[in-house]
Order: sequence, then C-alpha cells, then structure tokens
Amino acid sequence: MTTLLGISGSLRKASTNTLLMRHAANTFGADTFVEGDLRLPLYDGDLEESDGIPASVQTLADQIKAADAIIISTPEYNKAIPGVLKNALDWVSRTEGNVWANKPLAILSATAGRAGGERAQFSLRLAMMPFRTRILQGPEVLVAQSFNAFDEDGKLTNEINDKALIELMTDLKAMI
Repeated sequence: MTTLLGISGSLRKASTNTLLMRHAANTFGADTFVEGDLRLPLYDGDLEESDGIPASVQTLADQIKAADAIIISTPEYNKAIPGVLKNALDWVSRTEGNVWANKPLAILSATAGRAGGERAQFSLRLAMMPFRTRILQGPEVLVAQSFNAFDEDGKLTNEINDKALIELMTDLKAMI
C-alpha cells in the first residue's frame, strides 16, 4: 500500500501544474493519492507565537509525514517558485520534527514560457535542501507552453514530456 502526496504550486482552478501533478499521480499508480492544500496564511512569527501552528499547516505537515513519496509541480513566477509554495515550505519547517526527511521527491513544472520552468525547478531544489529529502535528479519534466500541453482529459499530449514523466514516476516508485 503506497501513499503519494501531490503538491501543486499553483492555486488557480485551471492550473496546468495541477493537471500535471494529477497526470503524474495517475502514471505513478499509488494505492492512495492525496493532494496537499497550499491555501495557508502567510507565515508570520508573531502569529505562530500567539496562536501556534495553524491547523491547515499541521494537516499539510501530517500529509507529508504519512506519504511514501511526494511530487511537487511548480509554475515559474519571476524566474523562481511562487510565493505560495515557498510560504508552505516555511510554515511546514516550523512544525515538530523534519517531516520531509528522507522522503522520495520528484519535481515537475509546467509554464506558459519556452523553458518549461527550469529556473523554478532549480529554485525549488535549493529551497528543499535544508529538509534532506531524496530528490530525484531526473529526468527533468519541463512542460513548456503548458496551455497547449494537455488534452480535454488532462493527459499530456507531448510524447517527449510524457516519456520523461513515465520514467520519473517509475524511478520515484523504485525509491520507496
């Protein structure tokens, strides 16, 4: 029984990163797939001091801890990861213990631009370093011009991206 946690770095209803995350989860074929929710309050040390860890943050931390493997699909905002994703990482770092430690992790990205999120993936790798996850180094899944990359069923239409995704999910499953 495997549990896969998916985190989309985009909050948009029609997010191509959410589509990519879900397509990756289907490819992975976990017994249980859970989607993390990044609709968290902005990190504020005063809020933490007065009210403690918000329930929504603790839920995400518990989901990370319970997962056998994790996928994060991130857009690229201004050459880096979006603030909502960084905020979630900051909040989770404040919970008890290191819930990320030794978790197999695959990084994906879908962007409107030509590079498919190379800089966002690099930025996310740097942001994840303190947590000591086991990040897969490749193959890179960089979905460029993502607004044209999915069919009406949410499946990738680009054979090169899909082939890389299948290999990445196979490798992620093998890391468990």
